[in-house]
Amino acid sequence: MRQAGPGVRTWATRLAVSAMAGLVGCGGGGGGSDVPEAAPVPAPVVVPVTPPVTPPVTPPVTTPVTPPVVAEPAAPAASAATPAGVPAGHVLVWSDEFDQPGLPDPTRWTYDTDRNRDGWYNAELQYYAANRLANAEVRDGRLRITARLESLTTASDWGGQRYTSARLITRGLADWTRGFFEVRAKMPCGQGTWPAIWTLGSGGVWPADGEIDILEHVGSNPSRVFGTVHTTAGHGGGGVTGATQLPDACTAFHNYQMTWTDDAIEFAIDGRPYHRYANPRTGRAAWPFDRPQYLLLNIAIGGVLGGAVDNRIFPVTMEVEHVRVYQVPR
Repeated sequence: MRQAGPGVRTWATRLAVSAMAGLVGCGGGGGGSDVPEAAPVPAPVVVPVTPPVTPPVTPPVTTPVTPPVVAEPAAPAASAATPAGVPAGHVLVWSDEFDQPGLPDPTRWTYDTDRNRDGWYNAELQYYAANRLANAEVRDGRLRITARLESLTTASDWGGQRYTSARLITRGLADWTRGFFEVRAKMPCGQGTWPAIWTLGSGGVWPADGEIDILEHVGSNPSRVFGTVHTTAGHGGGGVTGATQLPDACTAFHNYQMTWTDDAIEFAIDGRPYHRYANPRTGRAAWPFDRPQYLLLNIAIGGVLGGAVDNRIFPVTMEVEHVRVYQVPR
């Protein structure tokens, strides 16, 4: 998912950049890069049987094909809710355990609705609603972001969309520079869905302020999840992406994790790393990650990665059990 201005999903900008550069971008996140996807290091699991490995299928796009990827190893079975892999010396500095039913906590989350009237970037088809339980509700200890087949024709900023969803952000409420981020979630499934857990630079300039896609998923390829880093040096289709197979992404909860240090950004699932972006130490164009980023959670519908939409799938929901941020005390 990407943004062209403060608080706007960067994919749109990537789409514009990609059209000019002949590349595909993603940021709802994930683009492609010429860097092969890193194979994860096996971690202990409760069930000794490793899920079968299947080769990835590149999500359909309307622009030139992204670079080929190698076969992706399967990620481990769902872990317990206890966070795995919290780096030594890190302490919890921010979290939402979603233990208060109703709308999301307004002291932690707000809504991004900036492009509703004009239409969202990346050819996405959804209308992002604010303060609407039908699209974002905390219930039974979980946040539920739900996309629906409906038109909110009475909304003052309705732009003709046939689908509703929600895009929750911490912009203006909380942001962080470096740390260990963990979101325990279960993906929606269905042709046309494009959920994401990601961060954007608080400075509001994309791609100069950077973007980190902790997790992206598309319903057309339900067993594949991926993470991407976007910078001025590489964004949209030139973003640096890693992917792994996760056969139960839509049926089980997993801990989607990102460790951000001065040296690198590492992506993991349930404590198992699968992708690493190293600080090349060549300047801000390739490493803008010495400044704050804020969190985003959303489900986009359609678009350059979501692709064609099957209207029979709705409603579809991304469920989140917790969001936690750990940092080294300074």
